[in-house]
Formats: sequence, structure tokens, C-alpha cells
Amino acid sequence: MNTLLYPSREIWADILKRPVAPFENIEATVKQIFKEVTAKGDAAVIKYTHFFDDVRLTDIQVTEAEIAKAAALVPEALKTAIQEAKRNIESFHMAQKTETIALETTAGVRCWISKKPIQKIGLYIPGGSAPLFSTVLMLAVPAAIAGCKEIVLCTPPDKNGQVNPAILYTAGICGITTVIKAGGIQAIAGMTVGTAAIPKVYKIFGPGNSFVTGAKQYAAQLGTAIDMPAGPSELLVFADESANIQFVSADLLSQAEHGPDSQVVLVTTTPEIAAAVKKEIQKQLTRLPRKAIAEQALQNSRFIVVENDAVALELINEYAPEHLIICSRQEAFFTEGIQNAGSVFLGNYSPESAGDYASGTNHTLPTNGFAKSYSGVNLDSFLKSVTFQKISPEGIQNIGKTIEIMAEAEGLQAHKNAVTLRLNELTDENI
Repeated sequence: MNTLLYPSREIWADILKRPVAPFENIEATVKQIFKEVTAKGDAAVIKYTHFFDDVRLTDIQVTEAEIAKAAALVPEALKTAIQEAKRNIESFHMAQKTETIALETTAGVRCWISKKPIQKIGLYIPGGSAPLFSTVLMLAVPAAIAGCKEIVLCTPPDKNGQVNPAILYTAGICGITTVIKAGGIQAIAGMTVGTAAIPKVYKIFGPGNSFVTGAKQYAAQLGTAIDMPAGPSELLVFADESANIQFVSADLLSQAEHGPDSQVVLVTTTPEIAAAVKKEIQKQLTRLPRKAIAEQALQNSRFIVVENDAVALELINEYAPEHLIICSRQEAFFTEGIQNAGSVFLGNYSPESAGDYASGTNHTLPTNGFAKSYSGVNLDSFLKSVTFQKISPEGIQNIGKTIEIMAEAEGLQAHKNAVTLRLNELTDENI
């Protein structure tokens, strides 16, 4: 854990770097797997599932019986928790529905915009050491509200060739029936090009490691949309004297335990707070089952002491964190000034874990600085906006001359003619 005292702006770019492998480093691997999946389909998916996940499969599709059986393997307390989280996520995303916007821009010219669901979507759910059944809720719930007709879920199997029961149970209560035992690059490739078992989709959602992120970026090059480049998890906490040191330390560790390539950052205006948090982290770390993972992630951490709140705000916006916790007496200053963040948590009693699971906001968020230009997943992520217009004879007469002049100025005579013919017909009818 490196502590940096009052770093100059000239070195901000260096100290705020993420521990993410550039796409060039994995590009060859991504392209090779995509090539094989395109040529050999499920056989290539099975091959790479054996290679990466150390399990031999003969069938990569989860059966309905497996989904039904999973419900009996999930403790009742966990089922209740998942259902409560689902209700909160549903409530927040249902509230994001908007009405059709219609307007007569000129007499006789009526325009409106309507939102349509993306018909075929793919959900990538990380498995491995931390099967993220919560991500099923975050993606499947808004997809259902949006009205997406076909939902494909890919997640890596365990060493016995099984999918975590909590993932299957959550998929089941969300109405997902197409679940594929595949993770990593091969899963993204399968949803991009389509195989016998994996339907080709129009848009892929879900977080993952650097390889999954690289695969999604390549999928976008091949014409399949993605939600965002969502890679390894990250958290920035701003803490002043009003912050609870135990809470801040626990929050930083909650992200550090995600994986060795996660990053946590503390920003404060007081050196004593940085020192106290560092000490408390070491104390709490000893009690964590995923201590080894958290320790690796903490090697990528930064504790940054800055001159004042204004500098802190500038640095936060430059970093553009996936998750941002603000524990400050000047809370309004930060909430008004934050421009770049995936999701913001305010005060001592708003842990990032709440957003990860049950508060209702979505936890699929932009990482690696992409919060400067991307939003987190929301209801609109599963919708397309389609514009319509209906122009009456009066309307084309009102705007026709404008169109003719502009089309001619751009040298597009056919564009002009499409209007002129209509105007001439209307003139002839009036003779």
C-alpha cells in the first residue's frame, strides 16, 4: 500500500494507472479462440473450457432439470435474500421507464421517439472463486423489464462440470432457460458468432477479467454490441475527519478481495487518516478467508493525500472510478462536483456492498477510466430508441423549401428531387 503525499498534477497519470493488461498483450489469444469457435463451434468451446477451467464436458447446455434441481441446493435464507434484492432492483429499474415523446415540430410535421427492446442479449456471469449470482439479477431483471425476448446466460462450470446452484436458482427465478457452461473468451466468442448450443446475440452484457474484457472489445469489432468495457473491479474512497476508519478500511478490502487485479484507492486531505486506514486494513485483513487475493490487490492500491477538497475532487474526476464512496462533511460539494464515476455512495452507512447486492442500483459499471464516457448498466441499456415521423401535405409544403435549399447546397440532387416531386404534385393538384 503506497502512500503519496501531495503529488503534483504532472504525475497523476502515472499514480492513477490501473493494473490492467493492454489489449495488445492478449489480442493474439482472443483472435485465435474466436477463429476456432467460428470454425468448430461447440467443440472449440469445450476444448477451451477444458484448457482454462480444467473440466471435460460433452454438453455445454444446462438442462431444465439442472436448473430445477439447483433450487433445492440453495439455503432458504439465501433464497429469501436473493428475492428481496430482486424486488429492490426491479423497483429501481421499473422507475426508469419513460413515456413516448411526441412533438409537432412544424405544422403538419409530427415526430416521435419510441423505445424498443433489444431482441437477443447475452449475459456473461463470472464464476470461478466467486460465482457472482448477484450479477444475474443486475442483468436479467432490467432485461425482463425492457422486454428482451431471448436471453442467453454463459458462466464457467466448476471442476465437476456443474454451475453454481445460486447462479442457476437466480437464473430460474428471472425466467432464463438458456444457460451455457462456458466462461472466458470462448463464451464471448460463442455469443458473438453463434454455435449449435449458443445462440448468436445482438448485445453482450457482464463484467469479467482482462481476457473477458478483451474478448468483448473484439466482439464489438465484429458487429456485436457490448454494454461497456467492464474489467477488474475498482473503488475510490474519499475520507475526511467525519469518516469511520473501520468502515473505510472494510470498504477498501471489500473490493480488494474481488481479485488480484482489482484496485482500491484512498484519497484524503489528512495524512493521519491515511495512516489510520492502513493500520486498520492490516488488522481486518488477517480475518479474511480471501486474504491472499486481497493482499495481491493491495499491492496495486494507492493512498493519496491532497491539499484540500477541491484538489481531491479534481483527482477523483480524473481517475473516474467504477465505485466511489464519499465520507465528508462537505458532501454536497462532492455530489455537485462529481462528473466521472460509475456509482456513488454517500456517507458512513452507504457501503459499496449495498450497490453490489440489494439497494436497487446496478453493479455492472464502467472501469479503467471509462466512467468518463460510459454509464453503468440501466434499463436503457437493453432498449433502442427508434424515431418516427409522419408528414402531411401541409407539412411537406412548410419544410420542403428548406430541404431543397440544404440538399442543393450539399450537392445531393436526388435528395432535393425527392422533395421537389412531392411539392410539384401538390401544386398541380391545386391548379
